[in-house]
Amino acid sequence: MENELFELAQQLGQLLISKQKIISTAESCTGGWISQVLTEVPGSSAWFDRGFVTYSNEAKMEMLGVNESTLTDFGAVSAQTAIEMAEGVLKHSNADCAIAVTGIAGPTGGTPEKPVGTIFIALTLTDKTSQVVKKTLVGNRHEIRQQTVKIALTELITQLQTVIV
Repeated sequence: MENELFELAQQLGQLLISKQKIISTAESCTGGWISQVLTEVPGSSAWFDRGFVTYSNEAKMEMLGVNESTLTDFGAVSAQTAIEMAEGVLKHSNADCAIAVTGIAGPTGGTPEKPVGTIFIALTLTDKTSQVVKKTLVGNRHEIRQQTVKIALTELITQLQTVIV
C-alpha cells in the first residue's frame, strides 16, 4: 500500500503542476498522513503549501474557523464539518485546492448513526466548488486511516481531472 500511496501522490503532484495549482490539507482522523505522503514526493514544495492537523474540535475552530454550531449540530465527523475544514484551509493558506478529512478510525468512538470506519472527505477549490465523499470503511485503526488516505488522494485526482481546466 505504501508504494500505491506514493504513486498516487506523484500522480497528484504532476496533475497540480500541469494545472499550476497548489494544495493544502486539513486532517483529523489521518493525523497528517496525507501531508506526509504528499511530501514524500521529491519537488512537492512546488505544489504543496501546508497541512493542518486539527484533531480536536478546538483546533478545528481556532486554526480553520469551523463554526462551533456546526460541531454542536452535526458533530466533528460530518459532511458539514469536513466542508468547513476545507474552506478554512483555503482561507488560511496559499492553496488553490484543499482536501479535508474527518472520521472515526476506532477502535472506539462509533455510534449506531456513525459507526467506526465512518469518514468524510471534502474537496474544495478556490471557486468554492466542493464535493464531499462519505464512506464507511472496515478494518483496524491503521487500515481505516490508510484507506482514508488512498480514497482522499484518488478522489482529489478525479476532481482535478474533471473540474479544473
